Amino acid sequence: MNRHQESALRGALHEIFSAAVKSADPHAVLINQLPPKPRGRCVVVGAGKASAAMAVALEKAWPDVAMSGVVVTRYGHAVPTDKIRIVEAAHPVSDAMSEVASLLILEQVKNLQPEDCVIALISGGGSALLALPRKGITLADKQAVNKALLKSGATIGEMNTVRKHLSDIKGGRLAQAALPAKVVTFIISDVPGDDPQAIASGPTVADSSRLSDALEILARYRITLPPHVMAVLQTPREPVLAGEITPDVRLIATPSGALHAAAEMARQLGFTPLILGDALEGESVQLGVMLAGIARSVKHHGHPVKPPAVLLSGGETTVTIGAQAAGRGGRNTEFLLSLACSLTGEEGIWAIAGDSDGIDGTEDAAGAIITPATLTRAQAGGLNARESLAAHDSYSFFAALDDLVKTGPTLTNVNDIRAILITG
Repeated sequence: MNRHQESALRGALHEIFSAAVKSADPHAVLINQLPPKPRGRCVVVGAGKASAAMAVALEKAWPDVAMSGVVVTRYGHAVPTDKIRIVEAAHPVSDAMSEVASLLILEQVKNLQPEDCVIALISGGGSALLALPRKGITLADKQAVNKALLKSGATIGEMNTVRKHLSDIKGGRLAQAALPAKVVTFIISDVPGDDPQAIASGPTVADSSRLSDALEILARYRITLPPHVMAVLQTPREPVLAGEITPDVRLIATPSGALHAAAEMARQLGFTPLILGDALEGESVQLGVMLAGIARSVKHHGHPVKPPAVLLSGGETTVTIGAQAAGRGGRNTEFLLSLACSLTGEEGIWAIAGDSDGIDGTEDAAGAIITPATLTRAQAGGLNARESLAAHDSYSFFAALDDLVKTGPTLTNVNDIRAILITG
């Protein structure tokens, strides 16, 4: 394959990934879902990696509406606003600003009236950014629990179930604090199934999970809480009931929508797209092995789709870190390194995977690209792909090959986008 052909295929992968991300641009998706302008006060609150961009989109859509409020986003994701205050905090592990932001947001929704309207701008990442520990628990306690969950291999849904039972703002408690005002929630979803309870731990949605669910998750992943944290967790408290708050929830961008946008771009580029699903989960390494098998079936047997084709998938995988020291990397680069190892240089199969927010785990790349030459190029550079995979050092591996995908913060978040291109 000559350089022109290689460049064209790399470009196709980038275009497919970019189409998925652009489909969730807050400026494009918010304006068509706005409610009637409020008669009373308009208070804007929010949390998530896309919340600041959503706030700007709202200000531009309603230039004549007097509004105020506070929105918290990840460090590096803030954008200039005119009326809504933007606060930055840490992700994926909360910091002091996450707690400060929670208190500021609760202060905004105090003493509202029935004619007032609260606009809640919620997106992925909001659970870590909106941290208000229950009384008797410190922020340091919550940070320790969160770190343990991140290392355990728990799914994002499982992590958020535990977080809600340790929080005084999640699980509908923000909406409860805003009563009797009307709450309209705009959500950019990053979770399989788009359950509003799960996205950012549902601060404006009643929680149907039980304490026993949280305890079972902790037991399953062998996470031991300090006695004082366990005592608080097991202390009964009144749940936020679905009948108490009647939220108006509007999903404005979803992982499924992003995959369909990617599929449309693939068609325009001359490939037959096949969406495998927006909820593929499990260990990144195992998913790499599985999708390598499907890609080979496409190439050699034309099943489940004939090449030239693109296999598309979404959903949040996990990386379980053992006792050994780990290198640098996120779930997307680990998936790709596993895929490359499984394909062993199979000709005609290329892939891109990245987090739609532009940050894979805690690194500065969204993800990476693999080609049929990935392993041979690595070997020529003195890299051992399987050793890098075992050490969870996928970022360093792809950085050495100059195959990382760096978009910077995209200011949206519809979870991971994976595309495997099979030329035949």
